[in-house]
Amino acid sequence: MPQIGSPLRRGLPGIALAVLAVLACAHPGPASRTESALAAATVGDHRSEQNIARNPFRHPLETLVFFGFEDDMTVIEANPGGLWYSEILAPVLRERGRYIAATYDISLPNRPDYQTRSYENMTKRFANEPEVFGRPVVAQLSPPDSIDLGPPGSADMVVTFRSTHGWIRGNAAEAVYAAFFDVLKPGGLLGVVQHRAGPETPDGFSGYVAEDRLIALATGVGFVLEASSELNANPKDTANHKGGVWSLPPTFRLGDENRDEYAAIGESDRMTLRFRKPWGAPQRNP
Repeated sequence: MPQIGSPLRRGLPGIALAVLAVLACAHPGPASRTESALAAATVGDHRSEQNIARNPFRHPLETLVFFGFEDDMTVIEANPGGLWYSEILAPVLRERGRYIAATYDISLPNRPDYQTRSYENMTKRFANEPEVFGRPVVAQLSPPDSIDLGPPGSADMVVTFRSTHGWIRGNAAEAVYAAFFDVLKPGGLLGVVQHRAGPETPDGFSGYVAEDRLIALATGVGFVLEASSELNANPKDTANHKGGVWSLPPTFRLGDENRDEYAAIGESDRMTLRFRKPWGAPQRNP
């Protein structure tokens, strides 16, 4: 596994030690090769201090271990966005595995400008930082018009972080989750982190999704819920904010309005779910 960067050179020894402590507590025996590589990637030199500062809220090491991630898998990340998780996944998969970024199809007409910017920023970093990202594959995920994640049964794992609410809003969630099912090998894994709605969540688009709704979505296309975790839970989040989930950090959509209150809450309450495509499951689209 290549060196991804020393956190000490970034002046972040406290974070590095905290990551190692978490690893030691979670696994009393020697850490696996994958776990050690993940721990290094979360605080590597290739990551900005702003991105590293989100680690305590997003628990990337623990989340990926929970999902069953290994460094020799073919892994698809749906909607990589600003590459927060890509900076962890791609370096660890660089030598033994394969990283696929499923993102906007900018060949489609009348795409919003932010999608073009996101695509261009992503591909620019991929081209300029091969020592970090290796040779990632770019797939298409612009539902419902364009979904092409790769050949059926070609991936070991699909992961998606805080994106399902958008697909639900666009009436495309079932098509997206069906595509996840199709591209996975029998026995393949789907890992989902999503803002979780609560009793106080108002109707309308807030960025939060009810956990039972998401589970029904995934199982409805054929997945089996294998495990759930409270790794990314936040009991301080009521899931009822004037600006939706984006009122909370790191977005602070409302600017200075109640900023201290939102900062004290922290990032959103999130469900963390692991689904599996059943062994022997037939391909939906052979």
